[in-house]
Amino acid sequence: MTPTLSPHRQAVRRSIQRRGHAVTRPRRSDVGRHRGTGKERLLARYRDWQGHPREVLAGHGAGGSILVVDRDAATRGDRRLVAHLGADEPAENAALVCGRFIEDARGGRCRCRPVTAQDAETVPFADEEQAPAVLPAAWPRRPPQPVDELGRRYRLELLHTGMSIPELRWRRHPPEDAVGCPRVVSLREAIACLESYEPPLTLTVRQLAIHRRDPDVSIAVLRSEVARVRNSPIVLNRRLREVVLGTLEREQLSMSEIAIRCGRVKRDRRGNKSGETSWLARRLGLLPEAGQSAPTPWIHSDVLALIAREGLGIGPREVELG
Repeated sequence: MTPTLSPHRQAVRRSIQRRGHAVTRPRRSDVGRHRGTGKERLLARYRDWQGHPREVLAGHGAGGSILVVDRDAATRGDRRLVAHLGADEPAENAALVCGRFIEDARGGRCRCRPVTAQDAETVPFADEEQAPAVLPAAWPRRPPQPVDELGRRYRLELLHTGMSIPELRWRRHPPEDAVGCPRVVSLREAIACLESYEPPLTLTVRQLAIHRRDPDVSIAVLRSEVARVRNSPIVLNRRLREVVLGTLEREQLSMSEIAIRCGRVKRDRRGNKSGETSWLARRLGLLPEAGQSAPTPWIHSDVLALIAREGLGIGPREVELG
């Protein structure tokens, strides 16, 4: 019997093709070569922000789930987890998530965490199953709308993005007294602008729980965004910045001293030693990175731990945002 797709899955496939993601579609020979054991299929190839060739594959996970993995195309190493799709999602959603990921990876230093052996044994979104689909009475009827320092509001909304069904995404609205149109943003971008994981993360998980079995709403991209935020080694630096500035004032330390403790040392022409304060200021989000116009709200967790332990003499958890 010739296999067929349901009308819904056919519509999803057509919508993915219409989106026009600038990715290289694999040839049949390429797919066959990379399938190997038949456990993974090639979704697309691309070049990252440094020009390195990489590729995205989809493979089988626990409980009928799908693992979307990014890896180095030349070595087939440096495997990174892009998304872990639930068994209830159409297989075509892997291509949709792949396209969104490639857009981010080409535009900046987008890095996911390394794939682990446990990923193949984990059923994704167990927290959604535990989260109540009906909100408690204490929860406001209208979910809170986070507002950033510029007065921009963030809302989870159902959007028509070319698919046969609406898609649940975050949108940023301009300040009430400003002229402009709402803009779709990722969960990570919303968190960055607010410099806080909450309430965006909790609001997202609650909405995923509400719509987890809703065939009329697509939550594939939003699910993958939650996983990337939770699993990324890149974390917010706001709490670290607050602790460092408080320590400087309270203990009469200097930025130079903290940098020296972290091993970031420079010498002038006479051999006098001082700390690389610009390095520390960039990690804290006080100065922009080279080539950027604004400071970054992010820091690698390893660097955060280095500054906490060596520079401040405290545990990393004391400078992490919950």
